[in-house]
Amino acid sequence: MTPHEYVLNSPDAFITDALRGFLAANPSISWEPDPGFLHRRDVPASPRVGVISGGGSGHEPMHAGLIGDGMIDAACPGLVFTSPNALQIVGATRWADRGNGVLHIVKNYTGDVMNFRIARHLLRDEVATDHVLVDDDVATESESGPGRRGTGATIIVEKVCGAAAARGDDLARIAEIGRRTAQNSRSFAVAYRACTVPGATEPTFDLEADEMEFGVGIHGEAGQDRTARVGASELVERMLDRIVDSLSVTAGERVLCLVNGLGAAHPLELSLVFGEVVSHLDARGIVVDRSMVGTFVTALDMAGFSITLVRLDDETLELFDAETTAPAWPAHIGQGPAQVADVTFAEPDDAADDGPESPWLSAFIRRVRDAIDDLTALDQQAGDGDFGANMKAALGHFDLPVRGSDADVLRAISTSFLVRAGGTSGAVFGVLFRQLATAFSTFDDVAGALRDGTAAALAEIQDLGGAEVGDNTMVDALAPASDALTEGKSLPEVADDAEAGAESTCHTTASKGRASYVGENARGVVDPGALVTGWLYRAAAEQSPVE
Repeated sequence: MTPHEYVLNSPDAFITDALRGFLAANPSISWEPDPGFLHRRDVPASPRVGVISGGGSGHEPMHAGLIGDGMIDAACPGLVFTSPNALQIVGATRWADRGNGVLHIVKNYTGDVMNFRIARHLLRDEVATDHVLVDDDVATESESGPGRRGTGATIIVEKVCGAAAARGDDLARIAEIGRRTAQNSRSFAVAYRACTVPGATEPTFDLEADEMEFGVGIHGEAGQDRTARVGASELVERMLDRIVDSLSVTAGERVLCLVNGLGAAHPLELSLVFGEVVSHLDARGIVVDRSMVGTFVTALDMAGFSITLVRLDDETLELFDAETTAPAWPAHIGQGPAQVADVTFAEPDDAADDGPESPWLSAFIRRVRDAIDDLTALDQQAGDGDFGANMKAALGHFDLPVRGSDADVLRAISTSFLVRAGGTSGAVFGVLFRQLATAFSTFDDVAGALRDGTAAALAEIQDLGGAEVGDNTMVDALAPASDALTEGKSLPEVADDAEAGAESTCHTTASKGRASYVGENARGVVDPGALVTGWLYRAAAEQSPVE
């Protein structure tokens, strides 16, 4: 497995350089260099309990991004995956104390627990302190050992405790609220790729391409099990089985659901996971009353996600909903029962199944479908890599052989490209087949219909994108085909000219279309759009009874 390459000056300066940029982007937060902690720049107008947290770096935006009114007052960052030292915590505690005491929110990791405990011991005659231990990760649930790790639920505990402090609750009350929230929280995480610590030459564990790590930790720890990858629905069900069983949440109860990216999960993946969570919980009669979907508690660049459920009561809900100025807290939280909507697309009217077979169009569709993988590979070299997928989306659903008049089949293909394929290829091929359909509705002979339809399509496509011959697009095949048809050449000659035009695209650099984005990297590669255009005219030459 290839380790991730970070943008950095040096591994040793990674954290300090990142903190410098973080502070520049967040002027509401300040840095105290001795002994080293972050804190709110402003001071609450009225005395209140201070709330602080902290832990190893690499989990951002937790904790630094959660500093603000209504959340934590200060955060102590350690080195990557390393707890802060006790003197950092002492300094942050002293800063946060306004005479009403300070609450420590501590993740259940040995280093964090030790150093926060030492800090409270050092301050026992100076500052009133209490703490909340967050231990939500059911992957490490056992009768012996240190118990559940503190993971995704930490930010929820920080939110409700910070809100309770902002409304003026005393230290004992805030600690009780935090402990209740922690007790009502459970999480579970899975990874498809391990993280890499900056400067390391290997990831924290190795996974094969078809494997996943079930029950990972946010410090890059391997999971409980290494299993074959499964579909999202089955994976989420397995995770929820563990979470729901540990939390003993039952039908009719309300929960907050946090779907959290571990560093390299895409928003589309997280949204997909959340939809599966809602579906599975709905089947159990459990109501998702608050929703958070995003990247909040990371393990550097780990590719994976965690699910956290928090049992809700009225007070927890009120505190969770309270306003905060913390920069990493989302401006909008999903409120009210989450429901999965029907997002299926309406099927376009692009059927072509009535009448005699259209041999040349059947041959064209078959040739394109048989070459999807090759077209994808070509476009990955010459463009943005989506051409094969667009061809499959447009042509993959037709039953072969296609039936109907040439005009009807061409119209169906055009509709399919315009509606199903999308992108540039969907638009330009949709135009090509629409103009051909119009021409075949007018002409009785194939050559005449191809001549007028190709000329009209060429003019419209050039008007749409501005492409000329030599720009490495389908125009390089379409223009010589149009010229040959206008000159009255035979269909085999038309196909020869179109294919020669397509072949010429491998000798030039694109200035239009998707291949223009990769410049010289596309040289030596045939443009797949031009290639497929040549195939269309070759199919007409070989299968049409008229030349």
